[in-house]
Amino acid sequence: MLNQFVIVGKIVKTESENNNTNIVVAVPRPYKNDNEEYESDMISCVLFGEIAKNTKAYCKEDDSIGIKGRIQTNEGNMILIAEKVTFLSSKSSE
Repeated sequence: MLNQFVIVGKIVKTESENNNTNIVVAVPRPYKNDNEEYESDMISCVLFGEIAKNTKAYCKEDDSIGIKGRIQTNEGNMILIAEKVTFLSSKSSE
């Protein structure tokens, strides 16, 4: 059995509570819409422990990241749990 997901996108929003962090990542679709524009899907992921701590310390909105993890269901809701986060790029602060 296999339960994995991999997404790459830009951080849109982060929220921390207790020992976890919820992030929303904008993942662009591989095709253009009727207006010749690329749309993005907003995907919410949950980060725990050291992964949450390091992501919160080193990443900010508009940074590109890769996330590998697993899908978990809780009372009919699907939750994406990050198991590995890769920092791909960050905007330099000027």
